[in-house]
Amino acid sequence: MSKEKVTFEQFFATVSPEHQAFVQKLHDNLLETGCKAAFEEKKSGFLASYKYGKPPRALMNFIFRKQGILVRIYGEHHAEYLEFLNTLPAEMVASIDRSNICKRIVENTCSPKCTGYDFVIGDTHFQKCRYNCFEFLVNEESKPYIKAFIQHELHERM
Repeated sequence: MSKEKVTFEQFFATVSPEHQAFVQKLHDNLLETGCKAAFEEKKSGFLASYKYGKPPRALMNFIFRKQGILVRIYGEHHAEYLEFLNTLPAEMVASIDRSNICKRIVENTCSPKCTGYDFVIGDTHFQKCRYNCFEFLVNEESKPYIKAFIQHELHERM
């Protein structure tokens, strides 16, 4: 089942109706910006992956979990928009807090090529793994912040 290529339409058919407009609009905006999209079926459901740049680097993913659809953002340039991170709602900050620590930063045990995120939101210092630090459940509160987060990251990559 893993690594099987699928179409956007197959992926989109599995998105719950209350999130379809958000997913469609974000997908269209990312493609218009020059992102490359790929879709795969995984054990837990579909994975939508968007890359940007030359060479293409991961920008974000849609992933499915039991609690719903999540967006994972690769915020490589997060240090350039810390003011925005300080506006995230409490539940999104709590999601960051629950994510794994960056073992390279904290324990120096991960790959030297691994680049974790080291930043402060409010009074809290975070040293988190890049693979799940900015992973947010899509809901009515998080949608505008997810969209803005991706726009900030894209702007910095341009």
